[in-house]
Amino acid sequence: MDEEKLFFLREPWKFQNTRSKRASLDGDLGFNTRSLHSGFDPLKDVNEFRSFVPPIVQSMTYPYESFEKFPDYIYGRSKTPTSSVLEKRLAALEEGEGCVTAASGSQALFNLLFTIARRGDNVVTSLNTFGEGYKQAATIFPERCEVEFRFVDDFANPKAWESMIDERTKLVWIETPSNPCLLVTDIAALAQVAHQHGVPLMVDNTTATAALQKPLELGADIVLLSLTKFMCGNATVLGGAVIGPEDLVEDIRWNTTEFVGAILQPFEAWLMLQYLETLSLRMEKHSENAQQIAEFLNDHPKVNLVNYPGLPEHPQYELAQRQMKSSGGLLSFVVGDGMKGAANLMNSLKLITHAVTFGTSRTICMHPRTITHEHMTQPERDKAGIDDGLIRLSVGLENVEDIITDLDQALAKL
Repeated sequence: MDEEKLFFLREPWKFQNTRSKRASLDGDLGFNTRSLHSGFDPLKDVNEFRSFVPPIVQSMTYPYESFEKFPDYIYGRSKTPTSSVLEKRLAALEEGEGCVTAASGSQALFNLLFTIARRGDNVVTSLNTFGEGYKQAATIFPERCEVEFRFVDDFANPKAWESMIDERTKLVWIETPSNPCLLVTDIAALAQVAHQHGVPLMVDNTTATAALQKPLELGADIVLLSLTKFMCGNATVLGGAVIGPEDLVEDIRWNTTEFVGAILQPFEAWLMLQYLETLSLRMEKHSENAQQIAEFLNDHPKVNLVNYPGLPEHPQYELAQRQMKSSGGLLSFVVGDGMKGAANLMNSLKLITHAVTFGTSRTICMHPRTITHEHMTQPERDKAGIDDGLIRLSVGLENVEDIITDLDQALAKL
């Protein structure tokens, strides 16, 4: 039996301090074209049903042709034909070598960290990450795997990041723009810092997506995505992905995902393929609406602070203008009277829904202090900007005048 077929014997990925290859998938096709075509050709791919749309292969096991010959697909915990089409498409959009999907964004992060870090290793990050990611970094990995997470105080200063890196650092992890305070980190500057020490840079690109920001083009090595958010766009799918060097994603697939088993199911992968077809158009409209709403809130007397990279008052406005195509559909703002003020406003909304996610076609709001960042200590929340009166607003695709009217009537009741 060919030993190369024994996938579970693959060597673990080792970061090489050289620029990883950019994907050559689909040549010079534009982003919108890749969103529609990458990963599946109805005339060239095996397609007995002559389907224009990638088929759902709802099977968890795949028969062998013979004892000696392994099939391309073996068992549903590793990959399926439908998820492979999605992975090729996601890799093409981010311009990465390969991709491995997961059951959620949080699971994708866990799979990445579990694959590359060992006891005594460390990861350098900041408090400007999503709440479930912070939980993994603050307690789960340190307490159960003895992997240290070092939180940079001055995230905007590359030297602060560099001071945290040592010979046991396995990853530098940033989220930009961050959730929920929309802070922007300089990807190119941190890629240079990380690479000087032979460490890969991972960028969580969930809030921007590849439609608005290209981390690998700016020097990052790995992209993390929660497909659940803007990539899906309508709150019907949980999913996550890691895009990066092919050796890394296959290490995750065969040495972690295969055994953990938390995979993206074929039907969910198929749904994601449909939703990606409109990603660029949706992100353009999300950004257009969010810009107008941020400007409205910024001028409102009952709003103390607005976090949105498209406002000139934003501390990283110039960086966001260089690094992003536009500013995205997520913002947050602070009202007075702390938690009581936030509750009063959110309970007064009529059109906007209170729900725990973001990136949906309908506008929704959420209170980070009590939901996503309740695991943080108060000093950590203060440092991260998680005010008791902070409200996260995911701006949808409605007529922007209707969203503003709803916010205005709710603010009037404070």
